[in-house]
Amino acid sequence: MTHAAEPIALNLCVLTVSDSRTAADDTSGDYLVDALQAEGHRLHARALLPDDRYRLRAQVSQWIADASVDGILVTGGTGFTGRDSTPEALLPLLDKEMPGFGELFRALSFEEIGTSSLQSRAFAGLANGTFLFCLPGSTSACRLGWERLIRAQLDARTRPCNLAALRPRLRER
Repeated sequence: MTHAAEPIALNLCVLTVSDSRTAADDTSGDYLVDALQAEGHRLHARALLPDDRYRLRAQVSQWIADASVDGILVTGGTGFTGRDSTPEALLPLLDKEMPGFGELFRALSFEEIGTSSLQSRAFAGLANGTFLFCLPGSTSACRLGWERLIRAQLDARTRPCNLAALRPRLRER
């Protein structure tokens, strides 16, 4: 069975990747925290780090090693500039990629920003039984990703299937 009658509260982490934002002006991270809590999930931890692939990898590795963390939402560092390194930092940590996430994100983004969506390297996957969703840094991109993709998949009532209800089986070998 891949759905439930009741919601399942997940423990989620939020990581903002930015060389210029501070905790005082992290509107994207704030949006994700508010959105996940509004759906009944719990904020396990939050961090804001500069775009440094080794610091990003260290922080996310710590969270995926923690069995109480169900998922991680990352915002920022998915663009095409020289400093954007979230994919390079975090893709090596994945046990399984979820190609459909990035494909759907770009398709939905195209409806809003046209061909600029080509510059997005948003992605998702699974690492040590932990969901990892990596979104662009803009608040509108975080809203699109959460409202159109992530929220329903982290809701155990979504049919015909969802990621939340799969959690008990994610570490099967």
